[in-house]
Amino acid sequence: MPSVPDTDRPNSARMYDYYLGGSAHFAIDRKAADDALDVLPQSAVYAQANRAFLGRAVRFLLSQGIDQFLDLGSGIPTVGNVHEIAHRINPAAKVSYVDHEPVAVAHAQRMLAGQSNVTITQADVRDPESVLTAPGVARMLDFTRPLAVLAIAILPFVPDDAEAHELVASYRAVSAPGSWLAISHISQVSATDEQVRVAHDVMARTPTPVLWRDRDAVESLFTGYRLADPGLVLSPLWRPDSQISFGEAAQANAYGGVGLLDG
Repeated sequence: MPSVPDTDRPNSARMYDYYLGGSAHFAIDRKAADDALDVLPQSAVYAQANRAFLGRAVRFLLSQGIDQFLDLGSGIPTVGNVHEIAHRINPAAKVSYVDHEPVAVAHAQRMLAGQSNVTITQADVRDPESVLTAPGVARMLDFTRPLAVLAIAILPFVPDDAEAHELVASYRAVSAPGSWLAISHISQVSATDEQVRVAHDVMARTPTPVLWRDRDAVESLFTGYRLADPGLVLSPLWRPDSQISFGEAAQANAYGGVGLLDG
């Protein structure tokens, strides 16, 4: 794994941080993000909607008795991290963050210094064995008990459909009955074909090109899980904290859902 950031190319995690109003990004990331925003202003809405969905999903999972979280592709720490949300409700909840981006991991290490029940692991989520055997995961989480796997805005970076399904299946295979899976995924809802093309072109500059999937393709990633109400919906419409119209939700260009692994 790289131990220093690659500043020769824009990076998706740093661009995402820029969309969220963070400070952990470089000029090359801001240029790529601004190029996307020029044509697809909804890019920032997408990032913010994902973050809000994450918070609602974590609170829901806590209400279902979940006290262990594996956050895949956790990104650069910003307001509303999983452990902050979880510990307000259950201080004993355990959270394992996993990301491969050195900037994300370095920021997380500084933020988590001295905190208990939280770890950060630098690993590629596309290599489940390396993730699951890493001390920050294997020593933190008890896979004989239910846990939640969080795949928030990470599966678009696995553009091969077969690999994406195999990846989800690998984490499902080690999860105990009663575990959950949360997914949010970019999808063409309000974006035009030209906007999607530009978004693909911008992300092709990074080490991690993306694939936008339609609703049926996203739902198929929940194979083996039973979706909780309201099912797979536009992410801002998943158990919203306040009323939101379909038109407003469509600007996020993302679907979100949470599924239960039955015994």
